[in-house]
Amino acid sequence: NRYRMPHSFGYRAHSRDLFHKKFRQHGTIKLSKILTPYHLGDIVDIVGDGAVHKGMPHRFYHGKTGVIWNVTPRAVGVELNKQVGNRILKKRIHVRIEHVQHSKCRQDFLNRVKENDKKKKEAKAKKVTVVLKRQPVAPLPARFVKKPFVDTITPLPYVGLFQNTA
Repeated sequence: NRYRMPHSFGYRAHSRDLFHKKFRQHGTIKLSKILTPYHLGDIVDIVGDGAVHKGMPHRFYHGKTGVIWNVTPRAVGVELNKQVGNRILKKRIHVRIEHVQHSKCRQDFLNRVKENDKKKKEAKAKKVTVVLKRQPVAPLPARFVKKPFVDTITPLPYVGLFQNTA
């Protein structure tokens, strides 16, 4: 639990470490960040960039993932879920493109789809059935454990520090 001072409740309160730039990442924003195309339905991560104050999302949305529902010249509209009490609400916010990036959350799934299609083609050519579902890690096979060699160690007899042994 970090200690929060009670006197500041502004829009960017408690965001000192949240929006800070990483080590050796300061300076002007890359042009590729601005020129990245976004389309309706794209899945994006909202990551606030502290160097750009305009169009910055509230700190609650930092790190959240959503779907683009609107594209404007300098910003995108992102729809995401927000838990309020015991319910989940759909929130629609506009964020400048400096504060969003394409999400990699679906990449593993898309790679698996490609691999499965490839396996299906190979199986169809060989006329065999293939299991495409992910399988949990199986338990280790049965094996014999060799009895370990036990070496008994006995302590040396106690010799006092201040006793004359001579």
